[in-house]
Amino acid sequence: MSQTMINLLEKYEQRIIGQQKNLRLLLTAALAGGHVLIEGVPGTGKTQMVKTLAKLVDGEFNRIQFTPDLLPSDITGSSIYNMKEQAFQTLKGPIFTNVLLADEINRTPAKTQAALLEAMEEKQVTIQGETYPLPDFFFVAATQNPIEFEGTYPLPEAQQDRFLFKLRINFPSLEEEIEVLQMVITEQLHPTELKAMFTKEELASIQTEVQQVKISDSIADYILKIVRKTRELEQIQHGASTRAAIAIAKTAQVWAYLDNRDYVTPDDVKLMTVPSLRHRIQLSPYAELEGSDIDETIKALVGSIAVPR
Repeated sequence: MSQTMINLLEKYEQRIIGQQKNLRLLLTAALAGGHVLIEGVPGTGKTQMVKTLAKLVDGEFNRIQFTPDLLPSDITGSSIYNMKEQAFQTLKGPIFTNVLLADEINRTPAKTQAALLEAMEEKQVTIQGETYPLPDFFFVAATQNPIEFEGTYPLPEAQQDRFLFKLRINFPSLEEEIEVLQMVITEQLHPTELKAMFTKEELASIQTEVQQVKISDSIADYILKIVRKTRELEQIQHGASTRAAIAIAKTAQVWAYLDNRDYVTPDDVKLMTVPSLRHRIQLSPYAELEGSDIDETIKALVGSIAVPR
């Protein structure tokens, strides 16, 4: 890992207090070429996390506030007739950016959700029959509020599977909250401009380097054993697909790279399982009645599988 990447992580952690692991997971997903679903109550810094990442990687940032009346064309764009030019003109939507914050994605109907998720998967958008590619570096962070369900449209399991990670943002500790408050007050008095740590071209080079991180046959077997085990446990009604195994492998490569290694270890795999699987598996009704927690279930499952040596 380059010194620039080390500096980026340090700068990121200085700006967003109390979310060290989630910040690194967010960067991991971006470098792995995936997208992230962020769950947390309002006011915990979800928007700031994503906006800061965009600035640090010199990426264009757009935010869409999802509402019940939002249309697919409000995201992708539309074609209008230009009276002056006597011709149709394509107006590209906010999805044509590097980093997109899809705020409260569960507040918009399935048709609009599907338009975003299709673009995430295909990395292209079709407007009036014409296909337009999205930028090479395209990262979506979608947020949802876990405590408010009135007037929401929960993402189906199949659509949640499109996200590489699901992150949970919790409240900071007292000491961290004091630090946040002091930082905001200082920033109001003495605003500082956050500068990009590297260009998008350098980011593409890093993504290529990440792909060179080695995954041994024993590690690949370990990942598959974990994923296949999710289909066998009684506590789990719906297990994870092969896409989950790919997600764990890709993100483990990035995590190893950020640790300045060119090989993946079992610990990398363990760290990636919870954010990679928590939105891809569903607990059985009896497990939910017993009060089982999805994260603890995943950790117990991983702990039951022999670690490769």
